[in-house]
Amino acid sequence: MHSFKELVQLFEQRLADNLPFKQEPQTLYEPCRYFMKIGGKRIRPVLCLMANEMFGEVTEDAWRAAKGVELFHNFTLIHDDIMDKAPLRRGQVTVHERNGLTSAILSGDVMAIYAYDQLAHIKTSLPQILHLFNKTSIEVCEGQQLDMDFESRNDVSIEEYLEMITLKTSVLLACSLKMGALLGDATEGNANKLYEFGKNLGIAFQLQDDYLDAFGTEDKIGKQSGGDIKANKKTYLLLKAMENANDLQRSAINALLQRDDAAKVPAMLSLYTNTGADVACREAVTKYSQMAFDCLEDAAVLSVRKKPLHDLATYLLLRDN
Repeated sequence: MHSFKELVQLFEQRLADNLPFKQEPQTLYEPCRYFMKIGGKRIRPVLCLMANEMFGEVTEDAWRAAKGVELFHNFTLIHDDIMDKAPLRRGQVTVHERNGLTSAILSGDVMAIYAYDQLAHIKTSLPQILHLFNKTSIEVCEGQQLDMDFESRNDVSIEEYLEMITLKTSVLLACSLKMGALLGDATEGNANKLYEFGKNLGIAFQLQDDYLDAFGTEDKIGKQSGGDIKANKKTYLLLKAMENANDLQRSAINALLQRDDAAKVPAMLSLYTNTGADVACREAVTKYSQMAFDCLEDAAVLSVRKKPLHDLATYLLLRDN
């Protein structure tokens, strides 16, 4: 059994040795190579490999699925950056800023097609794998559209927010795990347990990100705290504060959403605390974390084979940075 760190290193080596992109036209493929080499945590592909290894040796089909997942994830990031007009990704210039909008759109498109090309070479349960991947791809698009829609809405509910982060973030984690399990000849029951584990893990992780962006210290989270507040992002904290607020607090929140000054972040944090939104967010992280661990525990696999996934989830969910 490999640790998450060991599998990341092995995956990075395979990726570096065999990126699928052609040389010409340079204006299409060079941005793809640039973006893939920026790096990232590689959580999604390695979850696929970890799930696969729960049921035996990591298979070549699992390596292909992992690469397909990572190519698809990076395609979504290129297009997300375009929609968000983001100048940086992982501290580097985004593709649309570096290479122009046309190249960014087409590079993202071709990256998604190469993701499917990786899956096309899978020899185990291919129809089942493709159906799961297609379903997930559609859901990710739905989640991104909801996220964009929420920017112009003032009546977003907690339930809608949870549905959005499930679609935009969690289902790809869940899909990665289920694909790895299926490619390891897992039973449908075990594969579904890992899917639910990944879905709940993703929700808990996003809710914790919401909390840390507001209440984490800059030296621990590695970026300026309060970014979501400054951008008026509809996070769990903001929505729960609006839900719990009395009339006076709700007026204060609405007034702060119109401001852009140094006092905005501390004032909003005070309202998050006074409305109990901070406690509610931490409780939600605990709830979805426990649901994730329960699903992993319910998988009918020896505990020693589940330990790498358990350790990774513990690290992700108990982090304070």
